[in-house]
Amino acid sequence: MITGFFDSGIGGITVLHEAIRLLPRCDYIYYADSDNAPYGTRDRADVNKLVINAVDFIAARGVDAVVIACNTATSVAIDTLRNRYSIPVIGMEPAVKPAVERHGKHHKRVLVAATPLTLKEEKLKNLIARVDNEHIVDLISLPELVKFAEDYRFDDAGVRSYLENELSAVDPTLYSTVVLGCTHFIYFKNLFRQILPRSMDIIDGNFGTVRNLQNIMRQNNLQESGSGSVTYYISGRLVENSELLDRYDLLHRMLDLQ
Repeated sequence: MITGFFDSGIGGITVLHEAIRLLPRCDYIYYADSDNAPYGTRDRADVNKLVINAVDFIAARGVDAVVIACNTATSVAIDTLRNRYSIPVIGMEPAVKPAVERHGKHHKRVLVAATPLTLKEEKLKNLIARVDNEHIVDLISLPELVKFAEDYRFDDAGVRSYLENELSAVDPTLYSTVVLGCTHFIYFKNLFRQILPRSMDIIDGNFGTVRNLQNIMRQNNLQESGSGSVTYYISGRLVENSELLDRYDLLHRMLDLQ
């Protein structure tokens, strides 16, 4: 089985990493639209067009399923993609539901961090309206984290200063949970832990997305078969450069340490 993964850049590698862990005998295609990243500050129509072009490319490679490993792309284009292809298309959403469910034991609020476009889209608003009966969810936009990740700046002084400054507007005593609603943000999970109180949970939607992929595989009689190989593309170009492949390997090793 071959599963395609799509993201605007390197953020979706965090989801791919989870898939390799849970489904090691599948083969994978990973498409990063790095030429056009970041998506989170772009116009909705522009993002929709970019996503369709990228997933057309992935689908033409004979994949059995596609994971949209990008919250922004999912929020904009998931319905269009599911109507366009006969293969399963799995989207992502911020882990608001499990965060709200955890609130019952903490009696505190939930902070959802995402890109500006994700926060504006009806998909997230509808999700919050469906699960947040007590109105405990607050939102924060952290677009610069995507740019930092794409520049492989994960823990330098500038990144720390930016995140500390943005989070300074938040009273951490009010919150039990932070939801990382962008796959790029997961590279900064350890930095969030250093800045926020130790008692605060930091969660994301990656595990749930891959479990959803597993369920859809069973429903469609798709077998886990393959060698665990990954083929990478950047905006339609096959990645063969050893230096870049080494950087992707470094990202996987970073995720192993979280």
